[in-house]
Amino acid sequence: MDPHLLHTYVTVARLSSFSAAARELGYTQSAVSQHIAALEHDLGMSLLNRRPVTPTRAGERLLEHAGSLLLRLDAARADLTRLAGEPATALTVVASPLAVRPETLAALPVSRATLRVQPREDIPAAVATGAADLGLVDGLAAPSDPLRLPDVAPLTATGVAEEPVAVVLPDGHPLARRRGLRLADLVDARWLDAPDAGLPLEQLRAATGAARGFRPALRYEGTDIRTLLALAAAGLGLTLLPHALAPADGALAVPLTEPRLVHRTELLHTGVLRGSAEGLAERMRSRI
Repeated sequence: MDPHLLHTYVTVARLSSFSAAARELGYTQSAVSQHIAALEHDLGMSLLNRRPVTPTRAGERLLEHAGSLLLRLDAARADLTRLAGEPATALTVVASPLAVRPETLAALPVSRATLRVQPREDIPAAVATGAADLGLVDGLAAPSDPLRLPDVAPLTATGVAEEPVAVVLPDGHPLARRRGLRLADLVDARWLDAPDAGLPLEQLRAATGAARGFRPALRYEGTDIRTLLALAAAGLGLTLLPHALAPADGALAVPLTEPRLVHRTELLHTGVLRGSAEGLAERMRSRI
């Protein structure tokens, strides 16, 4: 399967338009049509309905594979480029919001470094495809257990921090004076859905084995943790955060006692580290 044809197909399916795909890819519309026809001929089946432009059943199934296939190819190309090139003098680090902590900032070099904050689900792909030299990603895990990361490419993951977690709730909440809380007792509570600033609700469901529950009362799509704390203090929903993060005025952090979970941060990279990336990784590992 030609990856160029597959890339054209994904673009057409995403935009639901041959002409829009041609503009985005810099091709003529006839070239895009030829790419799709060639891919359909190779697979021996129709992938797109033409009016309107929508994936067929086979096309929908191909889309399920296409993203990971193209990402793997981009990751392989980036890995070989790094292998053949000289160590980078500038350093780019991508990190999820909760992975950016004082110890993280203290380990950064004093010059020629870029720190970019992105949603946690984007971190592995950014490192795999060479968009960043190193990644810092966080999540919930049992003590000393690795995070469950998407299999986008061969990545080396090293734990660089683990800390207790706590439920953040308004100081007038009936549970605010408890010494500890069990996550299973909060399945039916109202929660803040803040996938980028906080810990995603699906991780809470996975930790308790609850297919449902942890109902979102409000969705926050930003990355500012202070805003998330203020929302919790205002009584708009509960959130789970690293215990070391001081709550805002009007909120309290009650330790999570069951299940035994920690907020874990891992450093991601590909291949053998060299240059400034190797130095940063060593500084972070030494802080464990």
